Amino acid sequence: QTQFVESGGGLVQPGETLRLSCAASGFTLSWYFIGWFRQAPGKEREEVACVASSDGRTTYADSVKGRFTITRDNAKNTAYLQMNSLKPEDTAIYYCAARFGNCPQQNLHDYWGQGTQVTVSS
Repeated sequence: QTQFVESGGGLVQPGETLRLSCAASGFTLSWYFIGWFRQAPGKEREEVACVASSDGRTTYADSVKGRFTITRDNAKNTAYLQMNSLKPEDTAIYYCAARFGNCPQQNLHDYWGQGTQVTVSS
């Protein structure tokens, strides 16, 4: 059985830090590009970061560039999203996804997690 499970979400104050994890089971995560997406209430889902499978090349949305870092630990079959200097506008459900050969998209992915809530509020 394949699973892709996010964890690490929660309630934090502006300026604080969270690290999200995405653990894969039943498939080898190292073969796939990994993306993190988020969806805020009333807004469309957006991709915030992607990391390549081979060379670890990363891309970020402008809204998170310099604050968020996507990494992967292939030995643990897990991906991470380090989120620093969090802002209220980062509040959303965060999802991880995996796709073979390129960054995942909303409608083009091989695996998709169930999501974890991140709330940034004072």
